[in-house]
Amino acid sequence: MKITLCGSVAFIHEMDAVRAQLEALGHEVKMPPLTKPGEHGEPIPTLEYYAIKKSTVNDPKHWIWKQHDSAIRAHFQKVAWADAVLITNYNKNGVAHYVGPNTLMEMGLAFHLEKLIFLLHAVPEISYKEELLGMKPIVLAGDLHLIPNP
Repeated sequence: MKITLCGSVAFIHEMDAVRAQLEALGHEVKMPPLTKPGEHGEPIPTLEYYAIKKSTVNDPKHWIWKQHDSAIRAHFQKVAWADAVLITNYNKNGVAHYVGPNTLMEMGLAFHLEKLIFLLHAVPEISYKEELLGMKPIVLAGDLHLIPNP
């Protein structure tokens, strides 16, 4: 199965480990990149990019905001390519099984495109839980073997 991994980039290393496990099970996997273009096009680690983005959220003229829309679109293309999305919803900021706003957008796109939606862990207790449930995600409870083989 073609699977695109979605989730907070704070989980990029966890996503990479899940990617390797899924590939070992015979799946074809896409995920956010491990590096992103820096200010002058040089690759920087995704977590560094994420930290810059967080620190410049109130500075719309910062270089990072001139390219962030293309990063969102690039991941949307990966969602469109896939048969399914797997939401890597680990604990973050005191929220168990966190699903953030970008991931919610990616889930909405997958839902609209009639893709399978898998959640690695349970649906989080958050204000938009009913929207998540409305997309009828398949909760894996951490077991990647529950994803049908290709």
